[in-house]
Amino acid sequence: VQLQASGGGLAQAGGSLRLSCAASGRTFSTYPVGWFRQAPGKDLEFVAAIVWSDDWSGSAYYADSVKGRFTISRDNTKNTVDLQMNSLEPEDTAVYFCAASGTKFYTASAFQTKSRYDYWGRGTLVTVSS
Repeated sequence: VQLQASGGGLAQAGGSLRLSCAASGRTFSTYPVGWFRQAPGKDLEFVAAIVWSDDWSGSAYYADSVKGRFTISRDNTKNTVDLQMNSLEPEDTAVYFCAASGTKFYTASAFQTKSRYDYWGRGTLVTVSS
């Protein structure tokens, strides 16, 4: 199983970037996929996650710091999960990682726990200038 994140780059504050995570080797259409980020000198931080299930009405979950600015979405036909990032702030500067789980979970606590994710892609750098 491989995850490949792309779309990082340089943006100005207030601008937008779109990250994409492509999965190969397995279909993740019904399993949680998340985005995490790590800023220089800081720990890995949860950003957003998405899960598709008929048992759970809400399919996306966001960290408070990005809520209202970032949108996570998935295209099951392409086996990709995107992260649309709008109104970028210098504090969003980080290496962004996508991660996927081989088991299902639906709670906010689980979404934010990096150990719940089994597969990780290489990061993509996002730099936001002020």
